[in-house]
Amino acid sequence: MRTHCATLALALAFVMPCLSGAAPAEGAAATPPSGCLPGGNGYLRARIRGAFNLDIHWQDAELQCEGSVRPDGSGIRVSFAGPLRSDGRRLRMVFGVERAVEGAAANALPADLTVIFEGEKRLFSTRGANGCTVDKLEQERIGALGGTQRPYRVIARGFCIEPVNTLNAEERIVVSSFDFAGQVTFSDGPPAMQPPRQPPATAPSAAAP
Repeated sequence: MRTHCATLALALAFVMPCLSGAAPAEGAAATPPSGCLPGGNGYLRARIRGAFNLDIHWQDAELQCEGSVRPDGSGIRVSFAGPLRSDGRRLRMVFGVERAVEGAAANALPADLTVIFEGEKRLFSTRGANGCTVDKLEQERIGALGGTQRPYRVIARGFCIEPVNTLNAEERIVVSSFDFAGQVTFSDGPPAMQPPRQPPATAPSAAAP
């Protein structure tokens, strides 16, 4: 639950200006650059039913994507933002995949999902890391080898077994399937913060004879 809360908090911080309808700062680009991967081979596909019925099939040029290691090092977080409409609305999906490590393929990984309808003040989120499953995950190194910043093309497919609810639980959607190819950058940062170690208890010294 702590990992899920951290992922949701970061997602909220990232998109809150869009949810609140805040205008971009003066001088900022009105339309952010699109394109997901350097090779043009990013994509996001998802089937959404419930409060919204959507069949998403976005190719690289329609997407913005980014990803990194979770702050506690427990896996990766991958974000996809779809086409920006003229009225400022846009759909963003943020996947948190537990136990994913740099360069390694894996199967059956627990995941959480946050779905944000930017410009509509709607945010849906799973409750905990077992709401979704990544059936298969693969990673392909992109860019020059070496260095402290190491980007990978991450390919995954999966499904959600639990509804994805709004924070007040008044609306829900079901993401019955998803697959994507996005980017995650691993870096040589400081180690994950650990709680301070408590000094061992000291037994009272025996009284001198």
